[in-house]
Formats: sequence, structure tokens, C-alpha cells
Amino acid sequence: MAWFKRDRAGINTATENKKEAPDGLWNKCPSCKKPLLKSEQIENRYVCQYCGYHLRIGSTEYFSVLFDDNQFTELFIDLRSGDPLNFEDTKKYTERLAESYAKTGLNDAIRCGHGKIEGQGIVIACMDFTFIGGSMGSVVGEKIARSIDYCIKHKLPFLLISKSGGARMMEAAFSLMQMAKTSAKLALLSQAKLPYISLLTDPTTGGVTASYAMLGDINIAEPGALIGFAGPRVIKETIKKDLPKGFQTAEFVLEHGFLDFIVDRRAMKHKIATFLKMLN
Repeated sequence: MAWFKRDRAGINTATENKKEAPDGLWNKCPSCKKPLLKSEQIENRYVCQYCGYHLRIGSTEYFSVLFDDNQFTELFIDLRSGDPLNFEDTKKYTERLAESYAKTGLNDAIRCGHGKIEGQGIVIACMDFTFIGGSMGSVVGEKIARSIDYCIKHKLPFLLISKSGGARMMEAAFSLMQMAKTSAKLALLSQAKLPYISLLTDPTTGGVTASYAMLGDINIAEPGALIGFAGPRVIKETIKKDLPKGFQTAEFVLEHGFLDFIVDRRAMKHKIATFLKMLN
């Protein structure tokens, strides 16, 4: 059994001969802490195969999950935020934007695309939390408004995937105006008798919850998503009482009548397609 013994001390492997796993190949589930292989995550729609935890993903992943063969036409690509208030706190708003452009490769906290779900045409607008916390600024409101106009013009249903910390403070009133602007546009979509599906993901909070996220013809959510206006800590300190178990989770919100149903991401595409077929 000599192969279990090291006869020579100081055996080293040259650096160029060492084999290490490439970055991004593995991830760790935030819930059960088990390792997840990237290829398995993609196959399982970015849901932990051990505990069912829904990993946070962005527009690129949602589009790949929902659009047929990941084929879509991106809309309004070049819109970028201005700095009408010349805002500056610890750094200038323009610097934060530049950093976010470089870090995420996105032009703002939302992307819009026109494609098909199980053969049915649809426009999907999806927020990205990695871009300044998915905050709702003037570009987010404008892209949603233009997407709705596009839907009305081409007689298409509209799906909006919310994932946001709320309004973007660097744009102040310009950001808050988007709540009224998007709500008014959704009223026009309703008048045109075109369906609006609102999908709330983790987290959906602040001014987004107080406007377009809760105005869907159907409001659906992913399991375990944080959904609310103010955060739990702020509410607890305000009312000076302990909050119920599971407060502001999708399951709690569903129980209190603010959602129509909760859907596992792996069944999301088929559920949405079934709803659209019913309406057609």
C-alpha cells in the first residue's frame, strides 16, 4: 500500500501546471448553502435543486427563461439617464452612472424586449437590481411608457418584471413622477383591452410597489420574494411592535389578498402562456 505514503517531502506543483476551477463555474445557494454548478442552475431556471430557493437573476436570465429560444428584439436600447439636478452626495450622480454602465453593461435599471412565449407575441420589460439597486428613475418610467405605446400600436400583451429598491433618490421629483406616468399609461393599455401581467420578484419595494407593480390584470410573484413598501425594520421601529412571521414575503402578501398567485420560476413560462391563451 506504498502509494498512500509520501516518500519524498516538499513535492510541489508548478504554478502553470495547477488546475483551478474557472470563476463563475460554481455558486452557493444563499438559503441551504450547498454548491450549485452553473450549468445545472441554467437547466433548473436558476432555482436551487436542493431547497427550491429562487436565486436573484437579471433581465438576461429572465429573457432566456421566458422568450422562445431566447429570441427577441430589444426595444429602446439607447436611453440613458441625465442629471437634471446636478446631484452629488459622497460622489456625483454622473460618476455613479458611469460606474454602473461599466460594471453591469446596462444603460439603466430596465430592459425591454419583443418576442414570443410559446408562440404568442408579447412585450417584456424586466428590471435589473444590479443597476443602482433597480431604482426607478426617469429612464425606467420612459421605457415602460414607450413599451406600453408599442403594445397598443401592435396589439400585444405586456409583462413587467419588477425587482427594485424603489424610486431613485438622485432624481428626486423626476423619479416620483414616474409613478403617475406609468400608472396613466397602464390605464391606456386597459382601455385598449390588452392584458398587463405584473411579476413581482425579490425584492419589490418602495415606489415601484406603490405604482405599476400592483396594477396588473394579474399580479403574480415568485416564492419567497420580498414585497412591500417600506422595509420591515422601518415598519417595526414606527409601530413599535414585532412583525408577524414571514412578513412581506410573497406568501404573506398572497394570504392578505395583494397577489393572485405564486408561481415557481420553472413553471412560469407555461403559466403565463396559458393565461394569454385563455384571454385570446
